[in-house]
Amino acid sequence: MLELNDVLLKGEKSTLSMMAHEGQLTCLTHRGADLRSTPLRWLYAMLGFEPVMAGFISIDGEPVTPRTVLSLRRLMAFVPSSLEDVGHITVYDAPTPDDVFALKANRHQSPQNIDAEALQREIQLTGAMGQKARLLAVAVLLNRPILLIDRPVASSIPYLRRQATAGRTVIMASNDSAVVSQCDNTIEINED
Repeated sequence: MLELNDVLLKGEKSTLSMMAHEGQLTCLTHRGADLRSTPLRWLYAMLGFEPVMAGFISIDGEPVTPRTVLSLRRLMAFVPSSLEDVGHITVYDAPTPDDVFALKANRHQSPQNIDAEALQREIQLTGAMGQKARLLAVAVLLNRPILLIDRPVASSIPYLRRQATAGRTVIMASNDSAVVSQCDNTIEINED
């Protein structure tokens, strides 16, 4: 379980409290047009990359602190909307597993014997296409209990549902009504 308890991020006016349980799809959304600002910042906070000004974030009761963040981050796999959005890598060719592991959210653990055939099989199962399919497949093949996904496509929801059914905690940021409507929990972030 990943929990946020009255968490306040720098520059935000409102706190956020939520619980995301294994076996469920949780979606962070807001009424604004740009998801890059608010909901994505909360995913980064869960990864320990966004400063928390008040409150706490915990995973299975263990608080995410500067001392624990590296070990807790190994429990999470982050799926960016695209590599360019992250700002650390610019890739014009299809990303390889090495490209995805170079993302700062995934760099603390090397690929776990992901071969090209396993990756291709997983890509076909994702319901996504192109770079989105590759990013999602590699994150799933990391076999971590928490998946954080920035703007998944609606066609990936059945795949993500299977990941949740297998015992993962799946948290995504999306304003797509086709995605939001299929989630078990929806947390609307207000920018008061």
